[in-house]
Amino acid sequence: MCTGSPMQRCLTLTLAWHSRLLLRKKIASVRCHQSAAMSSLLINQPKYSWLKELGLSEDNLGVYNGSWGGSGEVVTSYCPANNEPIARVTQATLAEYEETVQKAREAWKVWADIPAPKRGEIVRQIGDALRKKIKVLGSLVSLEMGKIYVEGVGEVQEYVDVCDYAVGLSRMIGGPILPSERPGHALLEQWNPVGLVGIITAFNFPVAVYGWNNAIALTCGNVCLWKGAPTTPLTSVAVTKIVAEVLEQNNLPGAICSMTCGGADIGTAMAKDERVDLLSFTGSTHVGKLVAMMVQERFGRKLLELGGNNAIIVFEDADLNLVVPSAVFASVGTAGQRCTTTRRLILHESVHDKVVERVAKAYKQVRIGDPWDPSTLYGPLHTIQAVEQYLAAIEQAKQQGGTVVCGGKVMDRPGNYVEPTIITGLHHDAPIVHTETFVPILYVLKFNTEEEAFAWNNEVKQGLSSSIFTKDLGRVFRWMGPKGSDCGIVNVNIPTSGAEIGGAFGGEKHTGGGRESGSDSWKQYMRRSTCTINYSKDLPLAQGIKFE
Repeated sequence: MCTGSPMQRCLTLTLAWHSRLLLRKKIASVRCHQSAAMSSLLINQPKYSWLKELGLSEDNLGVYNGSWGGSGEVVTSYCPANNEPIARVTQATLAEYEETVQKAREAWKVWADIPAPKRGEIVRQIGDALRKKIKVLGSLVSLEMGKIYVEGVGEVQEYVDVCDYAVGLSRMIGGPILPSERPGHALLEQWNPVGLVGIITAFNFPVAVYGWNNAIALTCGNVCLWKGAPTTPLTSVAVTKIVAEVLEQNNLPGAICSMTCGGADIGTAMAKDERVDLLSFTGSTHVGKLVAMMVQERFGRKLLELGGNNAIIVFEDADLNLVVPSAVFASVGTAGQRCTTTRRLILHESVHDKVVERVAKAYKQVRIGDPWDPSTLYGPLHTIQAVEQYLAAIEQAKQQGGTVVCGGKVMDRPGNYVEPTIITGLHHDAPIVHTETFVPILYVLKFNTEEEAFAWNNEVKQGLSSSIFTKDLGRVFRWMGPKGSDCGIVNVNIPTSGAEIGGAFGGEKHTGGGRESGSDSWKQYMRRSTCTINYSKDLPLAQGIKFE
């Protein structure tokens, strides 16, 4: 619901108190659900019987290394739309992690000997297996993560698409043959797999991010060890079952695609383990920094996909019929829980009021409901902790001079639902504006010149995604140039979210510098050797040096 009168301070305080009261009720409800009996698990209800099509049951093993196991902590997965328990997963112990690493390293000896095009054929089969389960797996993503059904299916489609891409890549990987300055010599690059790729993924894309890494890493000749988010373990188990079946059908070691469900103990072990040749980590900047330091301490390789404080800049000549749906999709989609979510809407002063009015009107038309309802466009936040962060951010924004023109409250319904929120009136460098809060809050800023708009885009610590809306061709190329956006994704007349798999995905600065998916991202999963071959009977030295 949108409100905007500055004269309603008393009502605003009352609504804030009401939101806090709702939050306390939700927390109490979650605690009640957490003590529920086994019979209350969603997987036992006829409505959710489709979960068993993915090989899931009431209790699931969270370790796979060619065989299934798990004797660690038992965790319960909850549905964010109603905070009901779905099913349980038994996580890995450190001893089981150790066993899994050893089996994965042994499996690499088999996998690395298979020619790249043959590895591509296995990846093709993985893509086909995912296609067959795309709707039911997308439904699980929606149920466990909380994103709407079409986004859940779309996320699985990303994994399928990357598999297709990786199949073609399997016949193209290679380095150049370079001109040698020495007669009778050949100079070339040889690319080889790094070995074992550890993959730690986040809750918001529990399928796609693993898929980006897994498909490319496999094609390059690596084996994978996956630790998914502790709050989406059922998705990790279901995906691994699909991949494991393909490996088994081809008489390949299952440990080629291993999995260890777990928490910080498993993640720390992966970061510190010298046998993990590359660690791909997707998550918050804070945790990513800790991971990076642990990996660097052992001079290991890391691929970081961290936070984003992404901006859309709207100039006076922009097509507002493109701006409004783009801003709404990028700020409200996945309930503001994408790393590419638009968090700052930077508007030229001449169009500021008009755009705010139109975006706020569009917010009121966003259909909020159960994620698996096909008509729903906006679902819940993933956890009750995210609801707390939402309320805290709104309070900070108000204290720093912001005005809530739309949303701002916890919704009175089961689950972790909050209203998508628009806040105006803040300074571009307000602390809350420079803070990435993983919730659906859009900060609207007003600018005057191109120079300050570009500077505001770049002044935050993260550098993931960015976009401008303009018809000025010169401005487009300045935006893409050395004095323009400093982000890894630089868009024009499209939102900050919704990246295609064919391009390299990733960002700069506190976003981590990693690149996944398309373009030449495959190079991060391989090691390069420069090779010189003397096929003559002489021994000339480089740079014309004589040593006689």
